[in-house]
Amino acid sequence: MGEQPEASSHWPSPARSWSIVGLFCVAAILSYTDRQILGLLVDPIRADLRISDTQIGVLQGIAFALVYSFAGLPLGRLADIVQRRTVILAGVALWSVGTLLCGYAGSFWILFAGRLVVGIGEAALAPAATSMIADLFPTRHRGAAIGLFCMGMVIGGGAAISIGGAVLGIAARGGFAAWPMIGALVPWRAVLVLLGLSGVPLFALLALVREPARHGDHDGAQDRGDLRAVVAQLWAIRRALVPLVLACALMSVGDFAMLSWAPALLGRRFLLSPEAIGLALGAPIVVAAALASLGGGVVSDRFALRHGPAGRLFMAGCSAVIAAPFALIALADGPNQVIAAVALWSLFSTVAGIAGMTANQEIVPNRARGLAASFIAFGNIMLGLGGGATLTGFVTDHGFGDPLAVGKSLTLVILPAGLAAILLFFLASRAARSLSA
Repeated sequence: MGEQPEASSHWPSPARSWSIVGLFCVAAILSYTDRQILGLLVDPIRADLRISDTQIGVLQGIAFALVYSFAGLPLGRLADIVQRRTVILAGVALWSVGTLLCGYAGSFWILFAGRLVVGIGEAALAPAATSMIADLFPTRHRGAAIGLFCMGMVIGGGAAISIGGAVLGIAARGGFAAWPMIGALVPWRAVLVLLGLSGVPLFALLALVREPARHGDHDGAQDRGDLRAVVAQLWAIRRALVPLVLACALMSVGDFAMLSWAPALLGRRFLLSPEAIGLALGAPIVVAAALASLGGGVVSDRFALRHGPAGRLFMAGCSAVIAAPFALIALADGPNQVIAAVALWSLFSTVAGIAGMTANQEIVPNRARGLAASFIAFGNIMLGLGGGATLTGFVTDHGFGDPLAVGKSLTLVILPAGLAAILLFFLASRAARSLSA
């Protein structure tokens, strides 16, 4: 296994460790707000830059997802061979500059370039942060700590709508007219520039964070640069690592499909207005996922104390079992049932994801933690976003040929992915148990 017994290691003080995780949570909130904010600004950007819906889709999807996924792998590796704090600081600087570039963009291609920079910067955060968290906390608190960090991602998605909308309204009323740099900007640009500038105080606070010692790193910093040795160690645990990464990615297929198409289901089949959908659907998703981030981490810590990483993975499989029935969203005959299905899927899928991410950090050697975290991110974005969001639309268009059939498409995409994830989580748990034997 990748870690030595806790009794032989010295851990930082709880106050220091939790304050660092709290700061990482704030970074995740800002990161996800910068990532999702374009969804709120679609119409003003289209009108100002005279671009199409297809180009907007590229900016929100491909321009971000591809660079985020592929940049995450080398950045995860970099987090294993240099100070992780340095990787995080570079990421904050990059995504802040990228957001500023988007705010001042005068054409589609400049906005596209800005989104690429945002994607590269944000790809640095999760691998380095989760690796640091694994060295800040022993097993009994590690899941809760990673859950707190991931809660920032959940909040960030909602913050992009709520905070972004509030700032957009203030800018539209001329509330920033006297401010330097943004006073003369149109409202959508002011929102992006303010978000970019908010990275400055975050960068300053993160610069005060001290790099923790790498627990279980008996080979030393010099050997961490030997990629062949790292690959050999990861290959040795492939029977646990591969199904774990795939299981997390398949659960994210459901996450992205629900978030992308449940609003359309509510609007098309039950005739809810966009405002009503936002009020009815947003809060339950955020609350469910936030509770799952913290509660799931705490519960998985209890499983891990008794059974190690295998216990976390068994819990992840059980959570996926509970989530699976909520993939039957096609059977919903009212908007409240749709909202409940989405919220409960989010709750148990997030629990499974937190347990899986934490186990991922425990089964790999310290020298590969950043790289292993980037595997999770790569799978979640490429398979989750690409498969969940895209495949649901494809099945609706080319399978049913009926926009009102989006609920059936959701079930046909999510249910098989969820069932496969259940099997893979239990296979990973069995393999992890054999590693610790």
